[in-house]
Amino acid sequence: MGLNFEDINGQTPIEEEEKEGLLISSIATLAELNEYEQQNIEDALQWLIHRKLKAETIFSEKFICLLHRRMYGSIWSWAGQFRKTDKNLGINKWQIPVALKSLCEDAQFWVKNDTYPPDEVAIRFKHRLVSIHCFPNGNGRHSRMMADVIITKVYQLQPFTWGTAHLIEQSNSRADYLKAVKTADQNEFEKLLHFARS
Repeated sequence: MGLNFEDINGQTPIEEEEKEGLLISSIATLAELNEYEQQNIEDALQWLIHRKLKAETIFSEKFICLLHRRMYGSIWSWAGQFRKTDKNLGINKWQIPVALKSLCEDAQFWVKNDTYPPDEVAIRFKHRLVSIHCFPNGNGRHSRMMADVIITKVYQLQPFTWGTAHLIEQSNSRADYLKAVKTADQNEFEKLLHFARS
């Protein structure tokens, strides 16, 4: 297969066996892959718009995997399936189902008991989800979309802007996002909460 693209800082490398799951044989560059993935993600957003979703549906392995499949299913054969390899990020592959179940149970508790304000529930969930790193690729975008699903469907609030509110400064957007995620790794969520609404 002719797929050979450079990994951007902070992205999970795609293993050779995972590259074999590419469903569109004409894709040869990262730019082409991003274009196809973006179209698939926009289709997933359209699918979500008119769906009424309860917290117990959203906070489930079934929905989390379904959303990943909706976002990447026309590009990758493994979309919506837990990764079978260990990565430079995330927990050991065999720990994924238990960690995800624990996260979903925690999130349902947070919502039911108003443990955190709405934005913080969504951002804490997003952060832990990306830390688990359930899938071979697309975990960052998937976790951000999960946060948007939580904030719009559970709390009926506006989706996050994820650093796009100031388009002129967007060149620093990815670096700011990665810094905010690293700060959240230390259990300090202010920067990530601010970035999500910037």
